[in-house]
Amino acid sequence: MYPEEAMMQGAVFGVPEEFDSHGGQSFSDAQLRQLLEKAEYEDALFRAADRKRREIYGDKVYIRGLIEFTNYCKNNCYYCGIRRDNKNAVRYRLTKQEILACCAEGYQLGFRTFVLQGGEDPYYTDALLCDIVSDIRTRYPDCAITLSVGEKPKESYRAYFEAGANRYLLRHETANSAHYGKLHPESMCLQRRKQCLFDLKDIGYQVGSGFMVGSPYQTMDNIVEDIRFLQTLQPDMIGIGPYITHKETPFSSFENGSLALTLRLIAVLRLMFPYALIPATTALGTIHPQGRELGLKAGANVVMPNLSPVGVRELYALYENKICTGEEAAQCRGCLERRVRSAGYRIVTAIGDAATRVSRPAQPS
Repeated sequence: MYPEEAMMQGAVFGVPEEFDSHGGQSFSDAQLRQLLEKAEYEDALFRAADRKRREIYGDKVYIRGLIEFTNYCKNNCYYCGIRRDNKNAVRYRLTKQEILACCAEGYQLGFRTFVLQGGEDPYYTDALLCDIVSDIRTRYPDCAITLSVGEKPKESYRAYFEAGANRYLLRHETANSAHYGKLHPESMCLQRRKQCLFDLKDIGYQVGSGFMVGSPYQTMDNIVEDIRFLQTLQPDMIGIGPYITHKETPFSSFENGSLALTLRLIAVLRLMFPYALIPATTALGTIHPQGRELGLKAGANVVMPNLSPVGVRELYALYENKICTGEEAAQCRGCLERRVRSAGYRIVTAIGDAATRVSRPAQPS
């Protein structure tokens, strides 16, 4: 054990390591605050997280092909660049054939997971989404299909699942109701969002959730509450990234989230959720030139290159200065492969399910 790790355990933990029923390391609220707030534990924390991810996943980094198929959204979240009231956004929708063409290119490049992400766009009815998902499933039976299209009724989620989708990403954004109300209009409800996540798990999806780091009005208490909610949910995937401003939102004057805090959180989450799939997000690469590599070294094990047509990538602007909007898919894949290798890991083309999926509660207690 490195001296810093011994110091970290002695000063922060004070007791032998404890593990929860899912194999994750247990931390008290006070321990979490120390690990997240104090730079002195950072190196030891990152080493411990990297050792844990290598113990379970080795040096593998899974790639997901991201297809951002619509930037229309009925919601008006105060932090989001594609919010309904952004009248300066240039809107687009991909046709079914365009989406299938993205999948075809991705499959040739070795992608075995397609992530269909978009705003909550009523144009894509359940029937249309099911038709798209079913066609992808028929053409690529050896691939995972991930949806990220927001809050839906449970029967809609079930229809997508029966059509062939098997993963779903829905960040809860914040687990604190008061904070949620500061980030969203009154028409949106945290309890409904949480219920969607438990509905998805009940149906049988592999579920991903997560939150922004450094969002406006966020406190350390909020972050600890986010972690506790994730412990209740026990997701297969956890996506966190730094909050990044967009000039066409009510939060345009707020500062971006912290790279350092995001990396510490990735490491803490790897220790607490050792089997989770945790991406090194594009937002990390946007706030720091080596952000994704640093994320991998802190415990992340997924990257998500963009398969969307180059002509629309800049238009899917949840935040400003998003990277990798001008590269063709093959260029993007090649660039990421080199970056991952430089960080000491290797990209694999496997479908990349979470290492284990244990029995988890279907409803919050």
